[in-house]
Amino acid sequence: MQRNLDIYEEQAARAAQQGAQILAFPEDGIQGFNFSRSSISGYLETIPDPQQESWNPCTEPGKYNNTEVLQRLSCMARRYNLYLVANMPDLQPCALKTDPSCPSDGRWQFNTNVVFSSDGLLVARYHKYNLYFEMAFDTPPQPEIITFDTPFAGRFGLITCFDILFHEPTVTLVKKGVRQLIFPTAWMNQLPLLDTIQFQQALSLGANVTLLAANIRNNHLIMTGSGIYTPFSATYHHAQQGDPEEGKLLVARVPVLDPLWVEQSAATEEEALTDEFTSSTSTNNEYCHKENCFDPPPPDTASSDPSSSTTFISSMMYDPFTFVLLNETEGDVEVCNGSFCCHLQYRRLTQSSSKELYALGAFAGTHTVNGRYALQVCALVRCERMDVTSCGQEVEEAETKMDFMLEGKFGTRYVYPSVLASKYVLEQPEHLEKAADGRVTMKHSNMSSGLVTACLYGRMYHLDNE
Repeated sequence: MQRNLDIYEEQAARAAQQGAQILAFPEDGIQGFNFSRSSISGYLETIPDPQQESWNPCTEPGKYNNTEVLQRLSCMARRYNLYLVANMPDLQPCALKTDPSCPSDGRWQFNTNVVFSSDGLLVARYHKYNLYFEMAFDTPPQPEIITFDTPFAGRFGLITCFDILFHEPTVTLVKKGVRQLIFPTAWMNQLPLLDTIQFQQALSLGANVTLLAANIRNNHLIMTGSGIYTPFSATYHHAQQGDPEEGKLLVARVPVLDPLWVEQSAATEEEALTDEFTSSTSTNNEYCHKENCFDPPPPDTASSDPSSSTTFISSMMYDPFTFVLLNETEGDVEVCNGSFCCHLQYRRLTQSSSKELYALGAFAGTHTVNGRYALQVCALVRCERMDVTSCGQEVEEAETKMDFMLEGKFGTRYVYPSVLASKYVLEQPEHLEKAADGRVTMKHSNMSSGLVTACLYGRMYHLDNE
C-alpha cells in the first residue's frame, strides 16, 4: 500500500503543477483486489464519519490508531493544495446484540471513497452500494447519498464502479440537482455496449452531468479507460493492446455545472457556457447543446418503407437481441423486440462495406448475467465476421464510416447515448433529442473513423425488482 501511495504522491505533485484543483484516483488503487473477507483484514482502516466529527489526519495523526493510509492521503491533499478523492477499504465495528443487520463477525467491511479538502480535512466518506462479486466487502444496510462542497466548483457527488448502472445512488444524486459526479472504478471492458469510456461518456450525456472517472489499469482483466466528461467535451485515455501497463494522468479544465455555484458566482465566460446549456435543457429536451437542436429532422433520404429484411436473434452481452442486417449502401430499417422498436436511417460512406457486416439490434427485458437490471436498448453494431451469428460479439476495430439517425421510443427517461469508433475513439453525437413521449433520437455524421457501436442504452430502473 505504501508503494502505491508513493505513486499517488508523484501524480498529485504532477497534477498540482498543472493547476488541478481536484484529483480522483481509481477503485482498489491502494490495496488491489481479489481478497476474501478475512484476507483483506490487514488492509482495513476505520474511517470516521465526517458528518459526525471533524478530523484532519495530517495535522492530528494521533487521534486514531492504524490510520497510516488516511494520514498519507490527507497530507498529500494538504501538501499539493488540492481536493483528493481516493478509494480504500473501511472497517466499521457493529453491535451484534443490538443491530440485526450486523455481520456475524461483528464488523462491517466496506468498499469506501474518501475525500480530503485542500487543507487535509476529511470531508466525505461514501460506502459503495452495488458490489460486483466483492467477497471482501458488505453492502451497506441503506444506500448513502454523499456529496461535498468545494470553493472552486460547488458540489460533487460520489459513486463507485457498478453503482453507475443503478438508481441508487446515481440517479438519486442527479435528481437532487448534483451535476458533478466522481467515479472511482475497476471496470472490465464489455464491448460492444459497456466499454469503459463508452459508458462513462454515455452517462455524462444522458444525465447531463460532469463525470470524473478514474479506472484502475489491469491488462489481464481488461481494465483500462478513464476520462473527464462534460455534456459537451471528453478528455479520456483508453490503453490499447500492447501499451505499457502504467497509469495515465488526465488533466482538463471544465466548466462548472453546479447550479447553485453558478448562481452565486459572477458570470465568467465558463459559467456563461453552463448557463446557456442549462437554459436549453429547461425545455423537454434534456440533451441539446447546439443551436440546431430544435430543427425538425431532415426528410428521409431513403424510401420511407423500412426494408423487409428478415430478423434474427443473436446474443449480445448475454441478452437475446433481435437484429436486422443493414444490406444496402443506404437505407431505412426497423427492428422490434416484443413491443419495443428501434428505427435507423443510415448511409455508408466508405467502400469497405463488402468486408464489414452491420446490424441494428433491439432488446427489452431484464439482464441477468453478472448483475440484474432491466433494459431497453437500441444498438447499431459492427458484426465480428460476415455471418449473422457473429453480430453482437466484441469488436474493437472498423473501417466503415456511417451517417445515421438512430431512434427508439423508450419507456424510461433514463437513456444513455454513445458512439464508439474504431480502436476506442469516442465521438460526440452531433444531435440528441428527447421528446416528451419517450422518443429519443441520436443523429451523427462526419465520423473520424469506422463505426463500432452506436447505442441508446435505456435503463428501466422501475422494473429492476420485478
